[in-house]
Amino acid sequence: MAGEITETGELYSPYVGLVYMFNLIVGTGALTMPKAFATAGWLVSLILLVFLGFMSFMTTTFVMEAMAAANAQLRWKRMENHKEEEEDDSSTGSDSDVLIPDSYERAEKRPILSVQRRGSPNLFEITDRVEMGQMASMFFNKVGVNLFYFCIIIYLYGDLAIYAAAVPFSLMQVTCSAIGNDSCGVEADTKYNDTDRCWGPLRRVDAYRIYLAVFTLLLGPFTFFDVQKTKYLQILTSLMRWIAFAVMIVLALVRIAHGHGEGHPPLADLSGVRNLFGVCVYSFMCQHSLPSLITPVSSKRLLTRLVFLDYVLILAFYGLLSFTAIFCFRGDSLMDMYTLNFARCDVVGLAAVRFFLGLFPVFTISTNFPIIAVTLRNNWKTLFHREGGTYPWVVDRVVFPTITLVPPVLVAFCTHDLESLVGITGAYAGTGIQYVIPAFLVYHCRKDTQLAFGYGTVNKHRSPFRHTFWVGFVLLWAFSCFIFVTANIVLSESKL
Repeated sequence: MAGEITETGELYSPYVGLVYMFNLIVGTGALTMPKAFATAGWLVSLILLVFLGFMSFMTTTFVMEAMAAANAQLRWKRMENHKEEEEDDSSTGSDSDVLIPDSYERAEKRPILSVQRRGSPNLFEITDRVEMGQMASMFFNKVGVNLFYFCIIIYLYGDLAIYAAAVPFSLMQVTCSAIGNDSCGVEADTKYNDTDRCWGPLRRVDAYRIYLAVFTLLLGPFTFFDVQKTKYLQILTSLMRWIAFAVMIVLALVRIAHGHGEGHPPLADLSGVRNLFGVCVYSFMCQHSLPSLITPVSSKRLLTRLVFLDYVLILAFYGLLSFTAIFCFRGDSLMDMYTLNFARCDVVGLAAVRFFLGLFPVFTISTNFPIIAVTLRNNWKTLFHREGGTYPWVVDRVVFPTITLVPPVLVAFCTHDLESLVGITGAYAGTGIQYVIPAFLVYHCRKDTQLAFGYGTVNKHRSPFRHTFWVGFVLLWAFSCFIFVTANIVLSESKL
């Protein structure tokens, strides 16, 4: 849950942490990126991708600095508590200089931190897993905390809506065609409408809604219970993801090398920038999960450099995936979910590979949906929680799971436009989580650190972007993006 200090978990090496972060960032958003690239033009897309990757790296370092500051405050409070306990013991103890065995044993077991002085180099070590909600409660006022939870909740709703639409959409595309059930899925140069026939009298949109209903009935009940992501499930989904991405990149490169590339993307098309921005922000999202990702890293001495290396690798991967896609396929033939472009007989001859790629989002997204739903439900509980209060059984077990599950399913019922769903989620809630919250967290944690430990105290995990200018720059960029996206949506709607 986003609002508490949780167990750190089993430690792992910095390089394992690098792999985990890569897997966390490279997810569903990557599958919608090729179409966004083709719509906005390859040069504009490349520039925006690199810039947004840089901005995401900057705010990631902001969150790590805030995590270290939060750990320092918690550690200092524990030290003060130990000091008070020692004073109590000394005031009630004997004046004799003889050290009795009991007091000797207590002195031997006393934590080293209890005798460290202010300015200790270990004060800012990230050892406690302090989630973003707890950091918000430490550094923000009540209004700021409520706004934080509101932003997290909106983002998670968008996440669930994307997941709820992606699975039925993939199933519909793979199993339906204009002439009936076809193992090749989407044929070349064929554009389908929702009103086209799928099976007999059933339209494609009817098949989509049937799949959505089955998806909701199968996975929705998990929202009413507690679900934990197992280590082996994570390994399995990561393995499937890498096989799918590698196969798509190789197949696209082979088609281009054989002269079968159909793509001629424009240099720039500003009309597609709005969706591209949202997709890129969504595709670099990791800030809300950094505490659970960074805290278990065993050695954090070179943490910032490793995170920078991770972002460079992710940029290279996104560029490779998107550029091979836009030069392999025509822009108007690229699907919202890129895997579906390989469900064509003229692209992939082997039926097993077609079905694996076409159904890849179904397997990976289905395992994440219950986890995101439970996270959203718990954030709702935290937002309305009052100190010392408990919820009635009906509210706890029925109301909160219901308000978690119903809205995203309704959104998915109304639309399966994944590019727009990802774009809007990333452009609004994603901007808040990736830019606004980290900027305010690092600004307030720096002020609190100076007040608590003095102006000479140095946070060993402070961001390389330590000047206040960078905080203002991030907030100005976030505000500009909000205005641009909103104006673009209004203008687009007015044209229609």
